[in-house]
Amino acid sequence: MSTVRSDIPSRPAPAHSFRAMRIADLPAVMDIEQRAYEFCWTEGIFRDCLAVGYRSHVILLDGKVAGYGVVSAAAGEAHILNLCVDPHQRRRGLGRALLNHLIEDARAASATVLLLEVRPSNAAGIALYEQLGFKRIGMRKDYYPAKGGREDAIMLEREIS
Repeated sequence: MSTVRSDIPSRPAPAHSFRAMRIADLPAVMDIEQRAYEFCWTEGIFRDCLAVGYRSHVILLDGKVAGYGVVSAAAGEAHILNLCVDPHQRRRGLGRALLNHLIEDARAASATVLLLEVRPSNAAGIALYEQLGFKRIGMRKDYYPAKGGREDAIMLEREIS
């Protein structure tokens, strides 16, 4: 997850909708991914996630992709692999709306727990996850690529049964 500046004022949440991610969404998804992350996923990773049936969703504003989430769900657990909102659309409640959508979708997939990793440097992401009931359960050492080396990951969990 990329870091969101907390000194930017919030804007009202716009009308939005959700749907399953499609191959045709990948150009828009990749545009957001490359603007949001210094070390981003490749289009091939997204294609693989769609091919194996990961629960992949987009959030739409005026019919355009404004963010996305990818979740792996199996054996009663779900794992958020990627959650991102267009940097130009942040501070409007879209991340919260998308995360709530992913939580409900994981519940619909019979998951009882939802897991994710987040960079310690992503204070805004951590705050959002904790506001929505995620608890810290551990650390993954050197999990993320970072300038000059690696960055740890905070592991978070939320029961959703």
